[in-house]
Amino acid sequence: MLRVMTWNIRTGGRDGDGSDRRDAIAEVVDGQRPDVLLLQELRGFDDRVLARFADRLGLRPHRAGSCVGQPVAALVRPPLRSLAAGPLRRPFHHAAVRAVLATDAGPLTVLGTHLNPYSGGWRRVEVDWLARAVRRAPGELALVGGDLNSLDPATDHTARLGRLPPAYRRRHLRRDGRTVDTRAVGVLLAAGLVDLYRAAGGADEGLTVPTRHGGAEFSGMRLDYLLGTVALAGRLRACRVVRGGAADYASDHYPVVADVALDPA
Repeated sequence: MLRVMTWNIRTGGRDGDGSDRRDAIAEVVDGQRPDVLLLQELRGFDDRVLARFADRLGLRPHRAGSCVGQPVAALVRPPLRSLAAGPLRRPFHHAAVRAVLATDAGPLTVLGTHLNPYSGGWRRVEVDWLARAVRRAPGELALVGGDLNSLDPATDHTARLGRLPPAYRRRHLRRDGRTVDTRAVGVLLAAGLVDLYRAAGGADEGLTVPTRHGGAEFSGMRLDYLLGTVALAGRLRACRVVRGGAADYASDHYPVVADVALDPA
């Protein structure tokens, strides 16, 4: 069984007031023991810092830097092997990382990303790049995970958006100022990807923000996703949002974890 986890750890696990959440982040990761860990908002994580953090967790890192936003990374637990890995070289606001992993059912392509938080139009462009990378994957097994900063098209978001201050509400509306912008997730679903949380029959809406850490830009929302190809979804055994304990305060986002019936090759 292979476990995949995605998590936005907020500003590299450190806050402007000097508080450090990295021990709490490591505690949550250790508790879940993912085989593939997709991290977003790695502020302050150059290659050396990320290598030390990954070694602490027993993982091997692949980082994608950002010229505008914050880096992302895919970390892999041995004996799972990376056949290829590196940044997805497109001008993402943050970044995207690609890793092709050797499994007993063939190569698994994992794309970890953090989409533009401010512009639905740019998110729409970014997901086109992701969908293209999925189409070029060497095999039928592929997964996109990360903070997509996008609401899902299957939910009525009127009430939650109404609770947001206007400046934050605009991030999730189309140019007309009224229509909810769910295009980013919608494009990936239209490209043939399956929402793994929905496919697993999640017991609730799967809200991933905010945690007890807070976040004025959130009003009880689902922004973090794991989406897989049909072949990968056919191997899905569970998918859930990790809540409770250190996950309640280690970041302003909760992690999302999925278990799929794959083993390292």
